[in-house]
Amino acid sequence: MASQASSAKAEPTLAEKVRFLSTPGSYPHAPDGVDVVETHMSWVFLAGDRVFKLKKPVRYPFLDLRGLDRRAANVRAETRLNRRLAPEVYLGALALRQTAEGALTLGGTGRVVDWLVEMRRLPLEETLKARIEDGRVSHEDIARVAETLVAFFAGLPGEDISGETVITHYEQEHETTAAVLCDPQFALDPGTVDAALRGFEAAFARARPILRERVAAGRFIEGHGDLRPQHVFLIDPLTIIDCLEFSHMLRTIDPFEEIVFLGLECAQLGAGWIFPALRDRLAAGLGDSPPPALLAFYWRYRALLRARFALLHLAEPVVRTPGKWRPLAQDYIALSQEADLRTRPPEDR
Repeated sequence: MASQASSAKAEPTLAEKVRFLSTPGSYPHAPDGVDVVETHMSWVFLAGDRVFKLKKPVRYPFLDLRGLDRRAANVRAETRLNRRLAPEVYLGALALRQTAEGALTLGGTGRVVDWLVEMRRLPLEETLKARIEDGRVSHEDIARVAETLVAFFAGLPGEDISGETVITHYEQEHETTAAVLCDPQFALDPGTVDAALRGFEAAFARARPILRERVAAGRFIEGHGDLRPQHVFLIDPLTIIDCLEFSHMLRTIDPFEEIVFLGLECAQLGAGWIFPALRDRLAAGLGDSPPPALLAFYWRYRALLRARFALLHLAEPVVRTPGKWRPLAQDYIALSQEADLRTRPPEDR
C-alpha cells in the first residue's frame, strides 16, 4: 500500500505529460485527433479548434523554465503580451493536474503539475508566409499589416533605457554571432564570413550615434520582438501571434527594426518588395523616417543573427532536417551583404 501511494504521488515526467496531451480523449472538447509539434522550448498540441502549448523544463542563458513557478509565470506573460496583437486568440492559462490516484487531467481537481497556454487554432494557409509561398500576397495585404503595426507601435510609450544599454546589447549579440559563424564545425567559407562581418562592423560604426539619438528620443518601445511572416495571419481581424515573451530586453526595440526583420524574412522567401512598402507606410503613419544607415545596420544585424540560429540547429543532440541549416545560413549571410541596396530609398540608389 505504501508503495502504491508513493507511486501515485510521483511527479509525472515530461514524456508522460506529452503522451497524455497527445491523446484526443484527454481534452474536454473531444477533438477528432491531435497533431504534435516540438519546438526548442515547447511541445505544441493542435487539438481540433484549439492549440495547447506546454513549456519544456529547459534552461538557456536567456531563460530558465526548470521550475513549475517559472513555467507558470512564462505562460502568464505569453498570454498577456500576445493579447496585444491577438486578443481573440490567447484564451488563457490552463492547469494540467494530477489526481490523487496519479492520473493526469485537464479538468476537475488535483495538484497542478504544469501550465498550458490555450489558444484558438488559426488557419496556417492564411499566414503571410503561406501567402508569399503560394503567390497570393497583395499590396492590400501589406497595407493591412502596416496599419496594424502603426496602431500598435503608436500606442506604446518609449522605454526607459539608455543608449549605452542598447549598444552593449547589440555588441554582445554580435560577438556571439561572429563566434558561431567562424566556428570550423559549420564549415562556412572564411572569406564570405569575413566580408559579412566587416560589412556589419562598418554599418554598426555608422549606426551608433543614430541609435543613441533614437533611444534618447523615446523611439524604443516594448514591441513584438519576433515579427516573422509565419506569425502574421491575414484574417479578419488581422492577427499577429508569438511575440518574444521571455525577454523584456529582446522586446525593447525600435519599430523600424521590427519591420526590417519582417522585411528580411519576406525577402528570404522571395518577396523583397514587401520591406519598402512597410517602411514607407510606417514612416508616414508614425511621422518618423530613420536614416538609411540605421535600416542597413538593422538588416545586417538581423540577417547574421538568423544565420547564427540556423547553424545552431546543427549543434543540437538530435538534428532535424540536417540538410536545411547550412544552406539557409549561407542564404542569410548573402542577404546581409545586400543591406544597402535593400534598405535605401529608390531616389538614393
